[in-house]
Amino acid sequence: MRMSTTMIGALSITATLFASTAPVWADGEVNIYSYRQPDLIQPLLDAFTKKTGITTNVLFLDKGLVERIQAEGANSPADVILTVDISRLTEAKDAGVTQPVANETINKDIPAHFRDPDGNWFGLTTRGRVVYASKERVAENDITYEELADPKWKGKICTRDGQHSYNIGLFASMVAHHGEAETEKWLTGLRNNLAKKPDGGDRDQAKAILAGECDLALGNTYYVGLMMTNEREPEQKEWAAAIKVLFPNSKDRGTHVNISGMALAKNAPNKDNAIKLMEFLSEGEAQKIYAEQVFEYPVLPGAEPSEIVKSFGTIKPDTLPLADIAANRKKASELVDKVGFNDGPQD
Repeated sequence: MRMSTTMIGALSITATLFASTAPVWADGEVNIYSYRQPDLIQPLLDAFTKKTGITTNVLFLDKGLVERIQAEGANSPADVILTVDISRLTEAKDAGVTQPVANETINKDIPAHFRDPDGNWFGLTTRGRVVYASKERVAENDITYEELADPKWKGKICTRDGQHSYNIGLFASMVAHHGEAETEKWLTGLRNNLAKKPDGGDRDQAKAILAGECDLALGNTYYVGLMMTNEREPEQKEWAAAIKVLFPNSKDRGTHVNISGMALAKNAPNKDNAIKLMEFLSEGEAQKIYAEQVFEYPVLPGAEPSEIVKSFGTIKPDTLPLADIAANRKKASELVDKVGFNDGPQD
């Protein structure tokens, strides 16, 4: 049975689906294990197939991707891993389910700070961890992450769980830039400026700003695009209309960004086709399609984001290598617990 090119479902469903019949992989195919929703990546894969004639087979999992590949072992059909967040890419590398790629095209297209020094993973698009600010109540059009701990914002900031990977990435970047002790002080100040205990997702923070519960919030850039274009829940357009996007540290080191990315699976049975797909994903055509589809920024230098993303303003990404940030994630997580960040303001 050939793996479907559409969404198969969550891990529990796929485990049942593949328990009885072993898939057969024909020549001219590439098999993708993805944490990204199939509808987000299908336009990319359609363009790849049109260009190369190579069929793409997608297995979507909402959890347990690395564990599945480990369980499949040397017989795993996985060729390419697609996922979001540096933590998941480094997790795959550390678990030994990827292999290094030394490819001139990919290395030319993807800047060094957006790829693993050993070639085990590569960024495809970036999203900024920015500040959502009330259009009505916040006069500032410029801010730094450091300023979020300033007492002038006491009771005015909202955010999701401090242990969420989006926040841990930002906090890890603060450790990388300032060291553990200074980041602990900063996190304490940010905690005490919170309007309430961290909860919800990034879109919920925009909703809270519209409701007047806070004036500032941490959020990813792409959620703004998703809210602006949400036809199924049009109230989200009102949340987006209530906020402006501030790009922290735009006048110095730049805004913290995270990535969506790709990796070559350790035992890829269709390695040549996998490399062709990875090359394609790094090049201009795919970068444009992908960035427009997910409201993110292409990593290819000179490639333009969508008009909606451009409307947020100009981003100056922090050029600190993501591998350096990933190395500080454990410290950042420990600091979140140490300062009681998720307990909310304490004085």
